[in-house]
Amino acid sequence: MGLNTQESPTLRDRVAKVIDLIRPAVQSDGGDLELVDITADGIVQIRLHGACVGCPSSALTLQTGVERNLRNHVPEVRGVQAVA
Repeated sequence: MGLNTQESPTLRDRVAKVIDLIRPAVQSDGGDLELVDITADGIVQIRLHGACVGCPSSALTLQTGVERNLRNHVPEVRGVQAVA
């Protein structure tokens, strides 16, 4: 039996990949997203940049866009939280 040199992607890698897919849509509106951390209980912490800071729609974007996509693609994610 040989050693498996292929490592499976980490939770952070998988979350980052989904965020990278969402990022162009957010950037097209003048904002951006930064993955800050993932808590032990599956909460993804996101920092908003640019036009997203202070935008009244940013909470909706986090819930409907970011959280829904993350939860669909990465089952371990339980929610999304904006951090300063």
